[in-house]
Amino acid sequence: MKIKFIAIALLTSTMISCGGGDKHEASADHAKHEETSHHEEAKPEEHHEEKNATVEDDGKGVGPVTSVEVSDEIDEALAEKGKELFKANCVACHKIGKRFVGPALKGVTQRRKPEWIMNMILNPEGMVAEDPTAKALLQEYSAPMANQSLTEDEARAIYEFFRTKN
Repeated sequence: MKIKFIAIALLTSTMISCGGGDKHEASADHAKHEETSHHEEAKPEEHHEEKNATVEDDGKGVGPVTSVEVSDEIDEALAEKGKELFKANCVACHKIGKRFVGPALKGVTQRRKPEWIMNMILNPEGMVAEDPTAKALLQEYSAPMANQSLTEDEARAIYEFFRTKN
């Protein structure tokens, strides 16, 4: 009986720390809808609370990254480093092809500017406080993104990995 209580308590605390149990899995239809229409859902003019944003929305977000140079060709070595960083820091809340605690990341580089993605990785607190799109995502997912204390180079590597998932 004591072990059962401890197991339930541990499971509950894990679910709460990851944003709640019913947010983890969505139906296949909803996940497919998320992948195909998330770009439209994140437009500032469609979110009431975004109209009152205090920052100008240039699509780059809020944080240390103001400009990113991206070549037409994917840097495979950088993408591989990003893949490893993603596995180590992001998979508890994100899946590539389906909604989980956070949004599905397949095609994210087509929906967001590189600066926005990197700023969300590096400065999630500032992004949800000031960026209209990040505010809308927080409202939709009810779980703030955890700051993994990554470097700008590590965020750039994760971005390069995301480019392989379009």
